[in-house]
Amino acid sequence: CGKNMSKETVDTLGNQKKTNYALRADMSKEEFIAEVTDGLLPPPSYFPLNVKMNKEGYDHIDEVLERGTQQLSPDAFEAAANETGAVILDVRKAADFAKGHIPRSIFIGIDGSFAPWVGALIADTEQPILLVADEGREEETITRLSRVGFDQTLGYLKGGFAAWEAAGKETDSVKSVPASELEHVAKADKNTAIFDVRKPGEFESEHLEAAQSTPLDYINKHLSEFPSDQEFYVHCAGGYRSMIAASILKSRGIHNLVDVQGGYKAIKETSLPKTNYVCPSTLK
Repeated sequence: CGKNMSKETVDTLGNQKKTNYALRADMSKEEFIAEVTDGLLPPPSYFPLNVKMNKEGYDHIDEVLERGTQQLSPDAFEAAANETGAVILDVRKAADFAKGHIPRSIFIGIDGSFAPWVGALIADTEQPILLVADEGREEETITRLSRVGFDQTLGYLKGGFAAWEAAGKETDSVKSVPASELEHVAKADKNTAIFDVRKPGEFESEHLEAAQSTPLDYINKHLSEFPSDQEFYVHCAGGYRSMIAASILKSRGIHNLVDVQGGYKAIKETSLPKTNYVCPSTLK
């Protein structure tokens, strides 16, 4: 945990002394504390709930798995969602979710930074959850949820999203376009609304001049900023977080959004105006 963390998993002390903003040789203890805590975001709301569970106890993993691996037909799945107020959590790939999903379901892909985003966005460890997953990954998902305190998985959709479609149930989708289309639209209309859901440090390091920062961690606090009278574009760094944001916005009744495929990595290859790059390690 921390701010301005490197993506590298190993490094040398020599390189850290050269590049780490908090490892200046002349720093006092007080200066070090001030440096590493300045601008630090609050901890996710599920942290204290995990502390509470660790003190008071929790269900054995066998109980969690037995409860969570209940196979539910589309009708039973729909009834469970209506009767329990469960969050429908779709953990498939972002592209699959974009093509089709259960209305008001939340996307957090199992192949991305799954547990941290579940903790940050679902937050309440007592929240009942119903799963939509690729076949064979249900138990893995339930286990990984449990590792961060989310033990209330009630079951999963037997046959996955394909079974939901085959049953003739209502579906939804996310409009998703390549960065080249955003480039074309934004050049034609200078008032194109673009929202960047990366972390503040990523945004400050480099961003589209026309983009507004609405970090995914606090997306619910930014709901009033998304326009209701025009189509708007959402992007992250690579496409994973923007699809999470899209699912949350749609679950809140905001449907006039467009996801940018490939995120800022793809946007950098366009000619859209961007701010000058600033090394993240120099940001406070």
